[in-house]
Amino acid sequence: MTIDAAQHRTPAPLPPLRVPPRALRDGIAAGAALVVLLWAVQVEPSARLDALFATGAHLSGLLAGYGVLVMLLLMARVPAIEHGVGADRLARLHARGGRHVIGLCLGHALLALCGYAAHAGTDLLTATAALLGYGGIAAATAGTALLVSVGAVSARAVRRRIRHETWRAVHLLTYLGAALAFGHQLSGPDIAGSVLAVWVWAMLHTTVAVLLLWYRAVVPVRQALRHGLRVVEVRRESPDVVSVVIRGTGLDELHAEAGQFFRWRFLRRRLWHTALPFSLSAPVRDDTLRITVKSLGDHTRRMRRLRPGTRVLATGPFGALTAHRRTRRKVLLLAGGVGITPMRALFETLPGGPGDITLLYRAGNAAQLVLRTELEEIARARGAALHYLLGPSGAAFDPLAPQALLGLVPDLVEHDVYLCGPPGMTDAATAALLRAGVPESRVHTECFTFA
Repeated sequence: MTIDAAQHRTPAPLPPLRVPPRALRDGIAAGAALVVLLWAVQVEPSARLDALFATGAHLSGLLAGYGVLVMLLLMARVPAIEHGVGADRLARLHARGGRHVIGLCLGHALLALCGYAAHAGTDLLTATAALLGYGGIAAATAGTALLVSVGAVSARAVRRRIRHETWRAVHLLTYLGAALAFGHQLSGPDIAGSVLAVWVWAMLHTTVAVLLLWYRAVVPVRQALRHGLRVVEVRRESPDVVSVVIRGTGLDELHAEAGQFFRWRFLRRRLWHTALPFSLSAPVRDDTLRITVKSLGDHTRRMRRLRPGTRVLATGPFGALTAHRRTRRKVLLLAGGVGITPMRALFETLPGGPGDITLLYRAGNAAQLVLRTELEEIARARGAALHYLLGPSGAAFDPLAPQALLGLVPDLVEHDVYLCGPPGMTDAATAALLRAGVPESRVHTECFTFA
């Protein structure tokens, strides 16, 4: 290579920034430790009952405020976190953390009430009435009530019985509840007693607020204006499955990877108000995106009636079920039902020579196989292995049993495994893979729902 050629060589693009799950957990834990340290350096030991209640109230209040901040960050859709941790892990962490935060909020309120009652020598009802006379405390109480309402609606038993739009509308109250609580925190003795603490606490909240506004509002609007997505074709794959082909401009700028998904809004009646999460079922090429959707509810059934020209708003890409998780030369892709969609994109794009890539596709019968022709063409072109695991669930022979998997893939323990399917199938397959000797760290799965 000449000197001139070397000087004009285009630099390789930098890999996208990804925050690993462990780094996120460690960061959250470190933040919580600093909050406890902030409380510890200000605590004044005392054996008086009111002081003990007050001390507990201060600690629980600080941790609750920090917890609300973390919950908002997890759902801010920051690409580095989404692509490194995965949407499903974030959703589970958000759900578990939310329960702890609500418990801390209620504990803080109860401890503060008991401390005030002990200090004033009065009963709890009188103490409650007196405390609610303070504007900051009344606002914080309202904020706590809103957070408790969100938690109640998000409980699994309740969420299954309400419409997704209702759940989302109630969930938006989290922002109002956090705002009401923030004002109370700044006036509390643990924060207000230090100019540095006030500044740091305010900057943390401002940073998270900016991330939320940017990635959940500004970026989607900017993408919509920049890419101009429209439906160009709705292709029937089977009686209950369609592929929707969407075209825009400058789609390479999205840096979408095989295995990722977008949240889609189709701007037509009875569909525009809900963001539907669907994986790409083919790599991005020629400014074209494709999703493949099975009719499982009202929204997915309406997608069969989409018409070419329908405008589309797409937010993303999201998800961490991508090639970056790979640690071994050989890869097994294991799909169930419509979970074949991200697997089909990975089947085509994962680097590897003949024999390196294997796809196992679980379905009730041959009629339920989706994108079969494409899968077989990819297998022939790449020299990859493709096996259909057919049969009803609960049959005497389980094609996902450890011995059955080892029979198809004898060196299974040397593989990375990418897994996507219905929750029951995914849980059963994960358990079988672990029993077959595949380390848990090499079983890569991601399930996403409305969030």
